[in-house]
Amino acid sequence: MSSRHHIDDFMRGRIIGKIEEGRKITDVAREFDIAHSVVSRLWKSFKTTGMCSRRHGGGCVRSTTPAEERYIVLSAKRNRRTTAQQVANQFLAASGKQISRKTVARRLRGGGLYARRPVVCVPLTRQHRTARLQWCSEHHNWTEQDWACVLF
Repeated sequence: MSSRHHIDDFMRGRIIGKIEEGRKITDVAREFDIAHSVVSRLWKSFKTTGMCSRRHGGGCVRSTTPAEERYIVLSAKRNRRTTAQQVANQFLAASGKQISRKTVARRLRGGGLYARRPVVCVPLTRQHRTARLQWCSEHHNWTEQDWACVLF
């Protein structure tokens, strides 16, 4: 975890106000218990832009829109056995937009779908279910002493 924390806009305004009153940056930094460099950078940013609020982070532009993300998740849910590469190819055919396999995997994870192997088990038949129900009805009134003799 990072030990950094952002100064909220109210605190930034107070810092700028103190400096505009004529106080020294060092004194303001000491008063608010903030590093001198942070206050100096804030003051420099305020002088150049006239604003003291934080800029939004950069980062890459998302390659898909929310509607396209819903389409990716829906197409994967319709056929659960398709791979991320196959979903990317379907998306290319449908929209004409090329996206990577990793982008598809991230969008599917965002939609709650994860790459997992299906559990291989014997499906329960009607006979299995009735046998289970009968066993439960026979043993529902057992005490702890009765269950103490059972080994699982």
